Amino acid sequence: MDQYTLDLISHLSACVTDNRFSLFKKVLSERTRYITVLLEDIYQSHNASAVLRTCDCTGIQDVHLVEQRNEFEINPDVALGANQWLSLHYYQQGKDNLYNAVMALKEQGYRIVATSPHAEGTTPESFDLERGRAALMFGTELNGLTDQALMLADEFIQIPMVGFTESYNISVSAAITLYTLRKRLEQSGTDWLLAEEERLSLMLNWLRTSVKMSEQIENQFRQDYGNTF
Repeated sequence: MDQYTLDLISHLSACVTDNRFSLFKKVLSERTRYITVLLEDIYQSHNASAVLRTCDCTGIQDVHLVEQRNEFEINPDVALGANQWLSLHYYQQGKDNLYNAVMALKEQGYRIVATSPHAEGTTPESFDLERGRAALMFGTELNGLTDQALMLADEFIQIPMVGFTESYNISVSAAITLYTLRKRLEQSGTDWLLAEEERLSLMLNWLRTSVKMSEQIENQFRQDYGNTF
């Protein structure tokens, strides 16, 4: 990362409390992109928001939001601000949003993993984390993932159930799966944490979000910085 950006981070960090800046550093030290989440056509805002909250709590940085028939809506009373700390990637421009999202993830080196109680697959406890980065797909509240999503998947994962109900609520399913995989990553020898440049880039974004009038402060800093050379 260039010196200007490092100096800008230092400048903006002076505009937040020491405790807040320390919290940013602590959270970033435990963030990951080794696992990412794709949500397909979620239509209930409380479920959508609960998954975002779970992603933040388990250190998942990126969430990919595919809209086909339904618009992804965030309920602030459920998300509790989690969305402002996550990197949200929207796919909402055309008819092939799911395909485009999956192809983009594959290009980034992700395995596409469908979560479905109807497909034979591994469990969160036995999922092979050593094989590389994984994008977990979660589907709609009523029907789960579409047939297209299941066809595009490289692997499947399911949570064992012993009751009469055929599936968990999507937010519960995401919480169980992500928490289990997160704890297993911590105990593995896998290089799963963010790279230093990724942490610094997110730090800058978070500072910009947190500092009042950050755009004006940054513009003034850029002007003063240029005048020093």
